[in-house]
Amino acid sequence: MSRGIDLLITYRVIKLLITPWVKHPAFKYGIIDEKGKVLRKFKTISSPREKKSYTLLHRFVFNLKRILGKVGLGGKLGSFAIALALLIKEDRTYTQHKDTIESAVITYLKEQKLYDEILKEHNEGPEIDVAPYITCFGVDVYERGDELVAENEYAQAL
Repeated sequence: MSRGIDLLITYRVIKLLITPWVKHPAFKYGIIDEKGKVLRKFKTISSPREKKSYTLLHRFVFNLKRILGKVGLGGKLGSFAIALALLIKEDRTYTQHKDTIESAVITYLKEQKLYDEILKEHNEGPEIDVAPYITCFGVDVYERGDELVAENEYAQAL
């Protein structure tokens, strides 16, 4: 049962990460702006709908999304690949669910009409002679020291 809940949470986190700021209900309620900056603190929110759009999970993922953007992992496809690779690195048993998670996220992206935009944003990197740690969402993810990096960032360091 716990494994199923973990998968559901994983899916929700990735889904929140890939959703553009302006498509989040928190944006529509004026809680965040188009760059994810908080405009209204949680303690000032009273409407049940607004609270549902800005839960603890939302705040965590929004902070993570802003941090990823600041450190240069703003490229959506590379960010998703690294997020999934980190999950698998943390617990190898998730490897058996990798295809299911990828499929669910891609289905969501297609439903939201975001899939083509994300694919256009992703540039294939140069050929790398080292085997990747894992490939997620079609992006090779490499180990560099203790961290995981997407193919483009790994190639820049060569």
